[in-house]
Amino acid sequence: MTYPETQLRHLLPLLLICDNLRDPGNLGTILRSAAGAGCSKVLLTKGCVDAWEPKVLRAAMGAHFQVPIINNLDWETLPNYLPTDTRVYVADNCGLYAQAHMSNKASDYGWVCDQQLSKLHKYEEEEEDLEPGASKAWLPEVEVQSYDLDWTEAPAAVVIGGETHGVSLESLQLAESTGGKRLLIPVVPGVDSLNSAMAASILLFEGKRQLRIRAEHVSRDRSYH
Repeated sequence: MTYPETQLRHLLPLLLICDNLRDPGNLGTILRSAAGAGCSKVLLTKGCVDAWEPKVLRAAMGAHFQVPIINNLDWETLPNYLPTDTRVYVADNCGLYAQAHMSNKASDYGWVCDQQLSKLHKYEEEEEDLEPGASKAWLPEVEVQSYDLDWTEAPAAVVIGGETHGVSLESLQLAESTGGKRLLIPVVPGVDSLNSAMAASILLFEGKRQLRIRAEHVSRDRSYH
């Protein structure tokens, strides 16, 4: 498939990875945001709804013809589709838990996560039960940071998980191996998380904003020389 020349000129070093997204309306909306933000590519893992399913096409409003989409990838081969030196960032939908990590006041929140979160978050809840000295090497150590702090210094790939199961363990392992982080969009107490399509839009356009500012700084520095 070929893509409009105007779209290709505006592509950014920013990718989107959809992790087990099963709602066609959400996926279509996410693809529309990815095209609007200027994503260079969208990767869909196995378990995602078919990108060409009619409800996805309807919600995407033509985005399929604006951004390359690669379907049905497993986590072993997915890195082959990432540019060199890409860092993978995971959208963290466990708001209070992640905020607790950032503030070092986990006890304030009782280590409570929403029931819809991934099995990884549940594993983390159970860490307390491990005996002193027990190995935690299997658990990815991925730092949490606010979404509006700089994370686009290298080619970036953002992982968005489905709302039923959240992000996968494999996505966090990939983030850890590439030096990425978990991106937190803070929400007020009482709100567990954002809709996955809304979270994707916020993160992608924040990445676009950061890249624009970086490009302006580079252009300004060059003009001084």
